[in-house]
Amino acid sequence: MSTIRVMSGGAPKEIFRQLTPDFERKSGHKVEYVFAVMSALRDRLAAGEKTDVLVMPTNMLDGYQQSGLVREQGRAILGFVSIHAVVRTGAAEPDLATTEKVKQAILSSRAITHATPGETPSGTHMGKLIEKLGIADAMKGKIIHRPALAGGVELVASGEAEIGFYPKSEVVNTDGLAVVGPLPADIQLTTIYGAAVTAGSAAPAAGAAFIAFMGDSAHRAAWSHAGFDPPGG
Repeated sequence: MSTIRVMSGGAPKEIFRQLTPDFERKSGHKVEYVFAVMSALRDRLAAGEKTDVLVMPTNMLDGYQQSGLVREQGRAILGFVSIHAVVRTGAAEPDLATTEKVKQAILSSRAITHATPGETPSGTHMGKLIEKLGIADAMKGKIIHRPALAGGVELVASGEAEIGFYPKSEVVNTDGLAVVGPLPADIQLTTIYGAAVTAGSAAPAAGAAFIAFMGDSAHRAAWSHAGFDPPGG
């Protein structure tokens, strides 16, 4: 049996935590995870760090497949995740029904938080959205850049930030937080998460088995509970 090293963005962390024990028990393989923001994963891979499986947005996997870093065989789409707003449990929930209402909710907040632009897809999207809404100047000093899994959740739960904007999978089922809802469709970012076995994997069959297990239709309810929309609805 093999030990599988998986490098992944943070969005699927909770669902992997749930499903991995069952995979290890049934397969006999062991899984070691490295979770990091996308910019950090890119840097580590560029520096030559080795892994068996990559889990990240499919557009990034496409590039790595073209460069020969990952294999086409065994690739799979695991799920779709969109950006949701969260507030502290019990706090007033902002109206996010339209883009204009999102703009007003942001402007009226004492502080908001989202991941750092350039480090994650959601952080980059939110940075561009603030600019697009024309409120970058008004929000200076009122935006805290922090990934959800690296302190952003705590900022919202403590009330230091009134609203957080994160992938739903990173904030759903989190103590102290209430998920308000998604951004409107016209300003939403939906990220397609996929997985691939690396070309240099020492355990490609085990890596492929891991991907097949995580993407099995039997686990769609678990992915949905963890904040993802599974492929195929």
